[in-house]
Amino acid sequence: MLMTLGTPPSEAETDAWHDVIAAAHLQDVPASVPEPGRTETAGKLRVQSPNARMVHLVSSAPDGSYDGVATLLLFTEESNRHTAFLDALVVRPEARRRGVGAALWGAIRAELAADGRGSVSTMLEVGGAGEAFVDGLGFAKVLPLTWYVQRVREADAALPEPRLPDGYRFADWDGVVPDALADEFARAHDVMRDAPGGGVDELTPRWDAERVRGAARLVDDRGGILLTSVVLAENEGGGAESIAAYSELVLRDPSHTRALQYDTVVVPEHRGRGLGRAVKRHLLGTLAERHPGVREISTSVADDNAPMLAVNAALGYRRERPAGIFQAKLQAVSDT
Repeated sequence: MLMTLGTPPSEAETDAWHDVIAAAHLQDVPASVPEPGRTETAGKLRVQSPNARMVHLVSSAPDGSYDGVATLLLFTEESNRHTAFLDALVVRPEARRRGVGAALWGAIRAELAADGRGSVSTMLEVGGAGEAFVDGLGFAKVLPLTWYVQRVREADAALPEPRLPDGYRFADWDGVVPDALADEFARAHDVMRDAPGGGVDELTPRWDAERVRGAARLVDDRGGILLTSVVLAENEGGGAESIAAYSELVLRDPSHTRALQYDTVVVPEHRGRGLGRAVKRHLLGTLAERHPGVREISTSVADDNAPMLAVNAALGYRRERPAGIFQAKLQAVSDT
């Protein structure tokens, strides 16, 4: 039976959802990738995205457990109301090939059509069960990615302390950006608009101070930890410093042994000075000192993002597994 999960879900509903996610992870993802924690699962189910309407669907079994789950993000910002993101469509391994995934996809497709969306994208492991499932549904890989992993202790011990050119210094914070840097931080985030996007219909939004605050609050409200390091540049003639580069790390669950690298950005006028590598190395040291239980950092990088691939290689990241953003146009889907 298909049903829409309410918000917030009960503890039993959260447990049933997490059981599906955990079982599928063990089946579909390499053993080296840590299992998602229940805190992360509960956070996603209980705290809505500030920029999307979230639809949580479940396929329930007679005993009250779930055979499959799905989450769809319907963007609410005007610039992306034409598209959506399928955050999850997961079927318990023993319930596969029984029509559970097809039923969930049918419900998702109906939501997309009812909301007037022209396309939907999702992130999948290449060669995995997800790619095999969407292969006949009109999805195509529009942005090839690869996951990379850095060993925290090994890298922290092997890499020299970062040195900045004259006129630059590091600054750090947890969670929400300090008010004095909020506008500068938003300006630096806007640089991500020039990152490789392949053929993805979703547009990179304009960032302002409230948006960067909201993104940080979302991590915190969902039970995670956000660490940020920036490189500040002196301004000629005095005045407030500007943000020349930044890097962010997230622990979606404080008990996790693997952190997730979010953005690393160097503002164009400060490129060519090694600031990207320096700020990532600085944040690595902060993580090792403050969260000694974290053993690895993982990051996904577009295969054509040569500058970031070079930075990561210099910092000891190793290739782990291929992935990609897959996208379906609704017209193509409706013809299948």
